Amino acid sequence: MITLSVIKADVGGYVGHSSMHPDLMATAQEFMEKAKGQGLLVDFHVTRCGDDLELIMTHEQGEGNECIHKLTWDIFLTCTDVARKLKLHGAGQDMLSDAFTGTVKGMGPGVAEMQFEERGSEPVLIFMADKTSSGAWNMPLYKIFADPFNTIGLVIAENMHSGFSFEVHDVKEHRKVVFDAPEEIYDMLVLIGAPSRYAVKCVRHRPSGEIAAVSSTDKLYQTAGRYVGKDDPVLIVRSQGKFPAVGEVLEPFTMPQMVQGWMRGSHHGPLMPCSILQSNPSRFDGPPRVVCAGFQLAGGKLIGPRDMFDDPSFDEARHQANLAAEYLRRHGPFEPHRLPLEQMEYTTMPEVMRKLEGRFSPL
Repeated sequence: MITLSVIKADVGGYVGHSSMHPDLMATAQEFMEKAKGQGLLVDFHVTRCGDDLELIMTHEQGEGNECIHKLTWDIFLTCTDVARKLKLHGAGQDMLSDAFTGTVKGMGPGVAEMQFEERGSEPVLIFMADKTSSGAWNMPLYKIFADPFNTIGLVIAENMHSGFSFEVHDVKEHRKVVFDAPEEIYDMLVLIGAPSRYAVKCVRHRPSGEIAAVSSTDKLYQTAGRYVGKDDPVLIVRSQGKFPAVGEVLEPFTMPQMVQGWMRGSHHGPLMPCSILQSNPSRFDGPPRVVCAGFQLAGGKLIGPRDMFDDPSFDEARHQANLAAEYLRRHGPFEPHRLPLEQMEYTTMPEVMRKLEGRFSPL
């Protein structure tokens, strides 16, 4: 059994919240090479999306392993020190504690992990987003694993005809529910159509139960009790065979869906698919970006990556994202560009509202 872990954190932006300083990636690379040399990791890849440091690892330690999580915690803390020396913006933003508790879950970093038996051919796609929140994968995952207009394999591939099951998390009440698609699609859409509260955690093949996709669903504000930045979630998707083909997995991103995040985490904006090189959200700290690193696994080795959105066939999606961004920006501080007030209770908005206390009088 091999475990694929993707753990990310914002440890310091360069310049502002737009990108990542190469010294941070070099620091992470050194830690990872040492861990691989000691046998803790089978393989690894260090990359970024915007100002988020992304650690992709294969190992045989299982999900939630303390040694793996401690490795990433140490990397993020050390990179935070480097960021502070360089006076990078928001150094250690996602590190909500100095004390490691055995896991990075609930401590600030985003985590997606899956354990599985490697197939004869094992293509995996790692999606990473910046300037958006947990729940941003709801629509793509629905399209990939439940929409025959996106994934023709659901119709014509016998090994996918039974559908997939979706584990949905209520991130406010900390509970979960599992839906079977296609039978319970309508019930599921009631929940996942509200990504600010409900997020698809994982998807499994039916009837085998084999893991197909896993996302990070932690909400930073719920851990910190205040706004410390958007969640910038990650997603792992296995492809081909009994799972959707690579092209079917990528297809949802040809439509730049509207997501929460962007400037100060307080706005709606289009999720723009782009190459890793172009994942530098600059206009109004955006618009939100998504990148995809593709790998073939071979004995746990990460063969790749291929930068999957570095492709002119996504130019139109980028064009549409820019048009949508332009339209929304013209709304300035007005909804629906700005998030509704009830969704801004953990941003800096309450500090402004307190200034108005006592100013209201009865009608």
